[in-house]
Amino acid sequence: MFQIIAQYLEYLELEKGLSQNTIDAYRRDLSDFAKDNDDIALIDRIKINSHIRSLRAKKLAPTSIIRKVASLRGFFKWASSSGIINKNPASTLEQPKTPQRLPKVISIKEIEEMLHNNLTPLEHVIMELLYSCGLRVSELVNLKITDIDLSSKYVRCFGKGSKERLIPMGEKAKNVIKEYLPQRDLLVKKYNLNTRRLLILETGRFITRQDIYTFIHNQGKLIHKNISPHTLRHSFATHLLENGADLRVVQELLGHSDVSTTQLYTHISKKRLKEVYFSIN
Repeated sequence: MFQIIAQYLEYLELEKGLSQNTIDAYRRDLSDFAKDNDDIALIDRIKINSHIRSLRAKKLAPTSIIRKVASLRGFFKWASSSGIINKNPASTLEQPKTPQRLPKVISIKEIEEMLHNNLTPLEHVIMELLYSCGLRVSELVNLKITDIDLSSKYVRCFGKGSKERLIPMGEKAKNVIKEYLPQRDLLVKKYNLNTRRLLILETGRFITRQDIYTFIHNQGKLIHKNISPHTLRHSFATHLLENGADLRVVQELLGHSDVSTTQLYTHISKKRLKEVYFSIN
């Protein structure tokens, strides 16, 4: 079973072009299933349902269970079409519905408050690219110096499925990047680094997702909010829509493949509008 999973992951990487983060998630999900189901020829719908019940018994988040079920569906569909198994045991498996939760956002005033918290040039860049460009944290840590075009004021990033997109940056983002670049150059020279990575810590180490999560979480404490890097991305989308941006444009900026994902932010805007209305009436 584990050997077949390895073949599937190779297929996802080489033929489907999925990101390393997505492939790692598939590996975890499928390996967890294979621990109790080592012979693919003996797996049927009953065994899969039993595994799903065990996930619920562990009180995993609904979104985690949905992802794990999707991993199994994709794997068995591939195994069936590849002739590894005669029948797809997951063909009639229903995909659990995603519970619709409105993403957490913070106000423009709170964003400005964090931006005035005596940030270093590197921290300013992190804040601006997460908020004013709406980058995912994985996109941010992988940015290269060649992905930044200061003259045209564009950022190039590679999102889910390695899809490339260009995002315009404002004057503030351009200025904080210009301020940071000389510091980055000094670090490259000091530590003799042969890299095009944009974000480098004072220690000469490349910044990680966890570094950014910790930094944003600590910034949130200063405004008494429990936030993550994705909160800034949610706020970016919501503030654009609140100020009249077209939904399709926001979809392109966020790199969403389906506009229904972006439409969730219109619900936030309506909710916030109602809150403001009833607070003054």
